[in-house]
Amino acid sequence: MPAATTKEDLLAIADKEFSTLLKVIATVPAEAARVEIENNWSIRDVLVHRAHWIDLFLNWYADGQAGKVVAFPAPGYKWNQLRAYNDHVLSENADVGWAEAKLRFVMAHQRWHALVDRLDQDELYGAPMKGGNNNWSTGRWAEAAASSHYRSAAKFIRACLRQMDQAAQLPETAQRHRG
Repeated sequence: MPAATTKEDLLAIADKEFSTLLKVIATVPAEAARVEIENNWSIRDVLVHRAHWIDLFLNWYADGQAGKVVAFPAPGYKWNQLRAYNDHVLSENADVGWAEAKLRFVMAHQRWHALVDRLDQDELYGAPMKGGNNNWSTGRWAEAAASSHYRSAAKFIRACLRQMDQAAQLPETAQRHRG
């Protein structure tokens, strides 16, 4: 999918992917949210992660606007240390339950939306994001923090739910074949 180039497209795709992800989240039973599936990540972990990364983007933007040095991806970490950083984020949030993870995610999206709503087309796409250390516009960074992450989260959650459904069906299948 090509990157958005207008504020209207950015908001439309983010809202669409957010809505899709919320529908997927609504199908997740609470007891399934903490089941570790892929690379020891759970559905809850993905929501905690997505909320955190939205806030990282918001902080990057604010620091750049204030003329501060922007720490990418976070203070003390480099891009090639993302696995260690994400492990740190999940460890720091290990006590967050499913309801809290969903709330954090929705609230992070609302903060993201508030920023994008108040910026105009030129502020979003007229130049590279201040402090971004590359040629990505604020709009491109915003898209990466929101709709791109929402799409991958929905895909991950669906895959987790399929794996759980298949695992739940294995005993039934084994019973039928024994009988």
